[in-house]
Amino acid sequence: MSTAQLNQKYRKLIMGLNKEVPVRRGKLKYVNFDNAATTPPFVSVIDSIVKFSPWYSSIHRGTGYKSKVSSKVYEEARHKILKFLGADEKTNTVIFVKNATEGLNKLSYRLIHDSSWVVLSTWMEHHSNDLPWRDKCRVDYVEIDDKGRLCLWDLEQKLRRYGGRVKYVTVTGASNVTGYVNDIHKIAFLAHMYGAKIIVDAAQLIPHGPINMKPDHCVEHIDFVVFSAHKMYAPFGVGAIVGPKKSFIKGSPEYKGGGTVQVVTRYSIVWDDPPFKEEAGSPNIIGVVALVAAIEELSKIGMKKIYKNEKELMNYAVSKLKKIPFIQLYGCYDGCVERVGIITFIVKGIPHGEIAKILSEESAIAVRSGCFCAQPYVQRLLKLSSKEIEFYKYLPDHKKPGMVRVSFGLYNTKKEVDRLVSELKRLIKHF
Repeated sequence: MSTAQLNQKYRKLIMGLNKEVPVRRGKLKYVNFDNAATTPPFVSVIDSIVKFSPWYSSIHRGTGYKSKVSSKVYEEARHKILKFLGADEKTNTVIFVKNATEGLNKLSYRLIHDSSWVVLSTWMEHHSNDLPWRDKCRVDYVEIDDKGRLCLWDLEQKLRRYGGRVKYVTVTGASNVTGYVNDIHKIAFLAHMYGAKIIVDAAQLIPHGPINMKPDHCVEHIDFVVFSAHKMYAPFGVGAIVGPKKSFIKGSPEYKGGGTVQVVTRYSIVWDDPPFKEEAGSPNIIGVVALVAAIEELSKIGMKKIYKNEKELMNYAVSKLKKIPFIQLYGCYDGCVERVGIITFIVKGIPHGEIAKILSEESAIAVRSGCFCAQPYVQRLLKLSSKEIEFYKYLPDHKKPGMVRVSFGLYNTKKEVDRLVSELKRLIKHF
């Protein structure tokens, strides 16, 4: 089947792709190139929610039939997630959270027991995999090269230098700025060799390619994976932490309340076992149903097939964008590194926010502009000096330096890329 035929097949799986939106001169069919922020839902996801809704009830504590059905669906979801990620089901568990941001905050709270410990993050992280660690322990950052790629030699150097004080290496599976896919298994090998564990922020990787956490006995196994459902075609506000059950046995959860305890007296608390002690309050069963449906749809399509298809589309877009005067692409696009379908660029002489605004208001094309919640990384890519960063710090967002980001989903087409390229040429000509 050709790429064009595959795209048409995939487009039938997605909600709302033929929706027209208002522009300055009438209405146009919406083109979404902002998939790195969030993805539209699968049709099957919405169908699964409608199908489940008559059985919706409370989780775990009800004796009614519907409550038992809902609880069974909820618990079976953990098994399906572990299987999807190739995680060792004997030792790992799934903790449901609102999103990857909450998941990483939970890990920073639950895993760090000594402020003298060191966590190695990297210069390419989303704020959600940087800020939560800063007030818990010492954080150091693995270097990037001039193209924004991670320097694994610097990772090993820092692991060696800290001499066992590094307890966790926390790294993005794929950058939300450049799309670079990090070699998480090689990073895991290095971390384990020096007595540390690896945490992977998989929010940008999970909808685009396969993830295999590998068995615990493998030196390249991934200790923790965190992700959000809304970036993998399943809205409704759920995410997950996948990691060793034993890591959550000691200590108390940061959120306390219903569902987290076995016994409470006036003077004592006996916490429940993980994952239950980490999921205070009424669970988001609708979000979990949506997530499982998305996993089933992605598995049916095939993650390797998705990766290959999106890579072809990205290469096509890059070849077109390179030919447009005044456009400067960021990152390496010549096969020098694996990447998901994300392209970032600037147009010399035109503010990034203006480009995004005009594309939206005149052409019904959604892109993202700014620093994408990864300001230190974007500042490095733009080669801003510390003096420039200080100067721009207090300016309004639309006047701060930034980029334009185009990010693909499995349903985007070459025809949509052609429309983007045409509109960019027109915009540059008439600005």
